[in-house]
Amino acid sequence: MKRMVMARKRFAATVLVGTLVASSLAACGSSSDEDTKGTTAETESTGTDTTTNTDTPKQQDPLKLNIMLPIFKTNFPKDDSPVAAQIEKLTNTDIHFEWVPNASYADKLNITLASGKLPSIIYIDNVKGSSFVNAAKSGAFWELSSYLKDYKFLSAANPVILNNSSIDGKTYGLYRSRPLGRNGIVYRKDWLENVGLSEPKTVDDFYNMLKAFKEKDPDKNGKDDTYGMVLVKWTGGWASGFDTIKLWFGAPNKWGVKDGKLIPEFETTEYMEALRFMKKLYDEKLINQDFAVYDSAKWVDPVVNNKAGVIVDVIDTAARIDDKIHAALKEAGAEVPEDQNFMDVLGGVTGADGALHTLPTSGFAGMLSIPKSSVKTEDELKRVLGFLDQLSEPELQTMASFGLEGTHYTKNGDFVEPSKDSVLLESEVEGLNQMLTFIPETTAATVKQTPLRLKQTALIKENEQFVVPNPAEPFISTVYSQKGPQLDNIINDARIKYIVGQLDEAGFQAAVELWKKTGGNDLVDEMNQLYAASGGK
Repeated sequence: MKRMVMARKRFAATVLVGTLVASSLAACGSSSDEDTKGTTAETESTGTDTTTNTDTPKQQDPLKLNIMLPIFKTNFPKDDSPVAAQIEKLTNTDIHFEWVPNASYADKLNITLASGKLPSIIYIDNVKGSSFVNAAKSGAFWELSSYLKDYKFLSAANPVILNNSSIDGKTYGLYRSRPLGRNGIVYRKDWLENVGLSEPKTVDDFYNMLKAFKEKDPDKNGKDDTYGMVLVKWTGGWASGFDTIKLWFGAPNKWGVKDGKLIPEFETTEYMEALRFMKKLYDEKLINQDFAVYDSAKWVDPVVNNKAGVIVDVIDTAARIDDKIHAALKEAGAEVPEDQNFMDVLGGVTGADGALHTLPTSGFAGMLSIPKSSVKTEDELKRVLGFLDQLSEPELQTMASFGLEGTHYTKNGDFVEPSKDSVLLESEVEGLNQMLTFIPETTAATVKQTPLRLKQTALIKENEQFVVPNPAEPFISTVYSQKGPQLDNIINDARIKYIVGQLDEAGFQAAVELWKKTGGNDLVDEMNQLYAASGGK
């Protein structure tokens, strides 16, 4: 298959990219004049016989790329799979994908950075993490600020998000654009109806929903085999759902402000109240008892398989779960109306203050960085940027998101209808969208906007007014760069042990004291210096 792909590449003269929503458009990998000139070799001349100058220009050899990305499923596209091969053909590249399970991505990234053997493009999950910050400051990655203006799509990058993803104001990667108000609650709508409850409005309502999902046979199978909410091991901590849930209790987002100074979130009474709530859910078996080690690649499985009813995560998870439930029912021979939704979404629930608080994204979900050790020259860098820029063309964005028309999806008017073959999609499509930046926006074709998807879109926009910002988001800490993983592990380990009953509150506070002595006090001092220098904004 690879030889066939390479043959097609040698045959191609220039890359043509067509949109799926309009008539075909010729496109190049970059809008840079210099980069465009570099896509074909200069015409050879003997210097004495001008008739030899009529030869067809030679195409550059395919750009060899090794791309390290997270994968959320146990199956993933291989290098020679049909979609990958077509992307290679259209972009004149030869790509090797290095897939890493998302649950272990942070560890793999640290190991890879330490090894010095880096791919051409590497996904950075924690842009402010010490390993990456140290590597970037030491010159391991290309600084891209002066190059972006030369590219059709990358030149339109949002300056606010570029700043949020920067290190000391320098751009060491291309952010992967995401909506700011994307987080919320995803739940089984049919289960809620079956247990006779209304949409939850408060934290108490949310708890009652989880309890009913465990105790009131929400799937009506006559068995005691369900529970409330799925939590997973996550690269940002023990369970990403907690970072949303704590805000319902009034806890800050990573750092709070008290008497004009920054304080760590876990030093607030609201944070401890949220931890007590999580312990209650664990003790009553309303959440999966293996949450601390549960693989995020399997996150939605219990909801699809009628074992759990709630996930606290990005809102658009709901439609993806809904699609999987439809596919599973059809495979089992059930007749289900296409417009029947099994899932629903909420931005959040209110706590004691009666207000909604939602967890914002930073406007991006990690970024794609280019190491100097593997991309050694400026010319090669420009080709890599051209490839990433070209991926924002409508056809390529659609391809990386949905696959090939007629194989992985069909067209219904202006919309795509993905195949119901989940195994096919996982093995040939899903995961490829992890290399898309969506800068400046989504250009891909979309699936039909069902009522659930329309609600998701509206809710994500509505959520923006309720997000709780992290006041320390822009700051780069030297202390954290040196000791961040060690400090984070102390707190992450302590809160897991508290939830499962291996630590009491005194034990948790002892861990906080250890955090302070290990470098936490120095971190607080440094962050407050940065906060004061910024004018306390």
